[in-house]
Amino acid sequence: MSVRVLGDRPLVERVRDRLVDSGAAAHEQDIVAAVRAEGVVLSGPETRRLCAEVRSELLGAGPLQPLLEDPEVTDVLVNGPDDVFVDRGDGLVRSAVRFADHDAVRRLAQRLATAAGRRLDAAQPFVDARTPDGVRLHAVIPPVARGGALLSLRIPRRRVLTLDDLVRQGGLDAVGARWLAALVRARASYVVTGGTGTGKTTVLSTLLELVPERERLVVVEDSAELDPQHPHTALLQARPPNVEGAGSVTLTDLVRQAMRMRPDRLVIGEVRGVEVIDLLSALNTGHEGGCATVHANSAADLPARIEALAAPAGWPRAAVHAQMAAGLDAVVHVRRSAAGRRTVWGIGVCCRDGEYVSVQPAVLFDPDRVRPGPGLAQLRRRLGAFAPPLPSWADGS
Repeated sequence: MSVRVLGDRPLVERVRDRLVDSGAAAHEQDIVAAVRAEGVVLSGPETRRLCAEVRSELLGAGPLQPLLEDPEVTDVLVNGPDDVFVDRGDGLVRSAVRFADHDAVRRLAQRLATAAGRRLDAAQPFVDARTPDGVRLHAVIPPVARGGALLSLRIPRRRVLTLDDLVRQGGLDAVGARWLAALVRARASYVVTGGTGTGKTTVLSTLLELVPERERLVVVEDSAELDPQHPHTALLQARPPNVEGAGSVTLTDLVRQAMRMRPDRLVIGEVRGVEVIDLLSALNTGHEGGCATVHANSAADLPARIEALAAPAGWPRAAVHAQMAAGLDAVVHVRRSAAGRRTVWGIGVCCRDGEYVSVQPAVLFDPDRVRPGPGLAQLRRRLGAFAPPLPSWADGS
């Protein structure tokens, strides 16, 4: 018999409810007793499977737990009890996972929020947090979510990828990898740009692995995603206000503190607001090799994006562009291909055009070769001796 369904309700949920009502632990003997109370006889393999599912319901992510344990999965999205999507690096596909009903999705969302130390109820109908096992959780429940609870889970990578891994996976070629490595070795200041889910954090994490061991990394994040395997790393994470609206620690607060912590490389996981001013200030006051990620649809869109982020701080447009031109050496842009694969587009540079800055391509990483761009000479001057040798395409061939 199936261990999932008993009558019109999943057996897993009935056993879970019995354990919750009785206050019993989720030990095997407690689960077996609850099954017998349901009048069901199971074989050994069925019992073991049921025990795993009940524990997942009580302590893990319920029906989503197998997806979270899949080493290939990067994102899990739940739009409803019958609409679960998963991304294994090649775009979103529908999963076979199902929930019993909308209430089951809502209960899971609330349990995950509680595990992350946050509340999720009618008074606070959305949450953005990180669970104890490192999964980034975003959940919205009614009345804000009209059709039922919505869940978005971002799973941290089990291991940090190397540049060789990115090459093997088709994210860029070996020549492109040498150009990215040169940015780190030359202590160039750069930002990684791209849309949501394009792999900005993955690329940044990969490049941080190349920082020499003698240098100190100070990493500032709103939601912890970076964990460089580097022997001298200090990690700072912002804190939202508590239920009384007090106690928040912003990225701006942390960037200013980080600058007093003697960083050799200041790293901001994701720039989302006026902290961009502090980052640009740091890059212009001797903090070489600083880096960050910024949401932007293209490398060319970065100046407009930074203008928008800096606007609430009251900085004039010309001042923002002057800071970019003086402190930002390169822009690494990542994107998704039409097939859903994450790829590195190339490297751009900030070029002055009067008072303002535009981002010009320096090297473009096409699938079959690396192509030069109008900013190549400027990038080579910044990289100096670390710049890779020029192949035949340097003369336009």
